[in-house]
Amino acid sequence: MKETVLMKGNEAIAEAAILAGCRHYFGYPITPQTEVAAYMAKKMPKIGGTFLQAESEIAAINMVYGVASTGKPAMTSSSSPGISLKCEGISYLAGADLPALIVNVQRGGPGLGGIQPSQSDYFLATRGPGHGDFHVLVFAPASVQEMADLTGRALHLAWKYRMPAMLLADGTMGQMMEPVQLPEESNAFGDAPWAVTGTEMQRTHNIINSLELAPEKLEKKNFDRFARYAKIEAEETLWEEYQMEDAEICIVACGITARVSRNAIADARKEGIKVGMIRPITLWPFPKEPLRKAAGQVGSFLCVEMNMGQMIQDVELAIRCQKPVELCARAGGMIPTPDQVLEHIRTLAKGGK
Repeated sequence: MKETVLMKGNEAIAEAAILAGCRHYFGYPITPQTEVAAYMAKKMPKIGGTFLQAESEIAAINMVYGVASTGKPAMTSSSSPGISLKCEGISYLAGADLPALIVNVQRGGPGLGGIQPSQSDYFLATRGPGHGDFHVLVFAPASVQEMADLTGRALHLAWKYRMPAMLLADGTMGQMMEPVQLPEESNAFGDAPWAVTGTEMQRTHNIINSLELAPEKLEKKNFDRFARYAKIEAEETLWEEYQMEDAEICIVACGITARVSRNAIADARKEGIKVGMIRPITLWPFPKEPLRKAAGQVGSFLCVEMNMGQMIQDVELAIRCQKPVELCARAGGMIPTPDQVLEHIRTLAKGGK
């Protein structure tokens, strides 16, 4: 690891992507992620990389598609409304089995909404951002350090499994400054025998395409893709357990709400309330097994979210509704306070809702 430096979350993403070997960035400015593009604009030309501010988000994601087709790691970044515009291109990337990194530093919505932080793109990211049967890898960082660490991980797993990956951060994570240890420079992407690079008459032609008009062949491609997804669920799911050893209430939260919840847990434990937390780090694949295990231990769950209640559905599905799951939510760019989370914990401890 390199020395510790003070960085903004958005800048840590950009630097970590460069250190991981990404040399192609295409984007379009939008708050609160513009620092990613600004950092790339300064750094990429100095290291022989490519930075291009496209004429639109739609153009940017299709430029990523083009570079990915040649077997090069590529990325784009945006915030919620911009990601909506990229969804068709993300679906095309998935349909062509191409690796790419999409960074989404979320803001409030729907529509143009506001520029304050949000977690309201959970459904968009985890249900497949675009049309058709597909998933993208989804990572939810809860610190600037994780912004850096998960960027590199997302790039390399996208390459390994030939699929898009999304770093899904709330705006707070993008704008926050914290000490971060950046990783050493690496380039572990390896060969891309599937890429469109010219054959020199040494191999058969590769074709990158998401169109398959024969339904039997398209069905097989989808079955094969979902077999790969099952392997990812078995091997790549990430989560953190916090004070769950004796917990009777389990909080489920990610990003900034997980940090807020830690403070609430500390205060609740001072009052004798046994509460812990499971923090999903991958939102897809979602950490179902630790939640199922927790359902046999705790009396209730509390989801803390910055939306109207989205991750709560995955918690209920994971535990098969064995225990009640309550929601502590703020929306529109509002962040729940530790006191608000604590009040919900107290109510659950008393057996209420």
